Amino acid sequence: MTENRLTAELAEIKAASLTRRRHVLESPCGRLAAVDGKNVLNFASNDYLGLAGNREIAQAMADGALQWGAGSGASHLVSGHLAPHEQLEQEIATFTGFPRALTFSTGYLANLAVTPTLAGRGDAVFADKLNHASLIDAMQLAKANGADVQRYPHNDMAALEKMLVASPAANKLIVSDAVFSMDGDLAPLPLLFALAERYDAWLVIDDAHGFGVLGPHGRGSLAHFNLPASPRILLMGTLGKAAGVSGAFVAGSEIAIEYLLQKGRSYIFTTAAPPAVACALSKSLEIIRHGGALRASLMARIAQLRDGLAGLQWALLPSLTAIQPLIVGDNEAAVALSAALWERGLWAPAIRPPTVPKGTARLRISVSAAHTAADIAQLIGTLKELA
Repeated sequence: MTENRLTAELAEIKAASLTRRRHVLESPCGRLAAVDGKNVLNFASNDYLGLAGNREIAQAMADGALQWGAGSGASHLVSGHLAPHEQLEQEIATFTGFPRALTFSTGYLANLAVTPTLAGRGDAVFADKLNHASLIDAMQLAKANGADVQRYPHNDMAALEKMLVASPAANKLIVSDAVFSMDGDLAPLPLLFALAERYDAWLVIDDAHGFGVLGPHGRGSLAHFNLPASPRILLMGTLGKAAGVSGAFVAGSEIAIEYLLQKGRSYIFTTAAPPAVACALSKSLEIIRHGGALRASLMARIAQLRDGLAGLQWALLPSLTAIQPLIVGDNEAAVALSAALWERGLWAPAIRPPTVPKGTARLRISVSAAHTAADIAQLIGTLKELA
């Protein structure tokens, strides 16, 4: 029977303590969550600035839906590009400092648009080994198009330069996360940019976890490192994490964005997001721009957590971002620790292979500006008790 193989694989997944399951939230996303009938402190979301439940943003979406309707009706290039979409793209371009931006329904679709569109037969792609799954899938699509695809060891600039030197390709792409989603560390963007300049390569940066959080006014990882909005950079940012809503963008030069608009399959053949989402994101961008106090609160909570967990048997990876990975190692032990926290009213999910390398199962603790000092103290105290 066709399902026999699937049943066997599911049994293997369960035996390795790798079964994934969904939790049902019965409340809006926030620091407090009603989940599966239980009230918990939420350290599981990517709502880094606490904007997912923001009433002003929700009101902007509601007003937008009443004015512009529930859906866009078509892809952007057919009839689905409404005035709120156009306004949002202009606002993102201005905010990031690039000449132009293109919006997408998800970050996954945005990443699938960039690398396979810019790299094909005879071209070369150089990607960090710890890049997000969407970048890996984009790399595989580029490979299917005939591109030479190579992965360099995580943040190893010497290895990357050797690959660049050895490549005969005239068109090269360097592809990296800015903040790595499971480790929380930053890519050395100034060094990546210097290599892109030296070897005349595109630099494709996924700033999903830096946008809204890092840099002056929350403009992201490039601004954090004071890097220019260079024509050789394509910057992807998601809008469902720190921005608190949904969607993504790619910002770049006028020519690069026009090329993606004309050739990017995951842009051309996808229905545009509802215009009300764009209305909400315009309000979110305004809050982010003036959100210095939110970012300061977030950084204070991160520092509190790191200070409080120093010396435990489980090591925190060296992350200064909202992503704080606590390495447990064994899959079953990570699941057990997460379950013990859950029983005590704390939600910190266990992340296991293949999302992270074997032997590095962890709790991925996500800190938010919405968390209070008391929330962080409760998590610290409970982890110390369990240790």
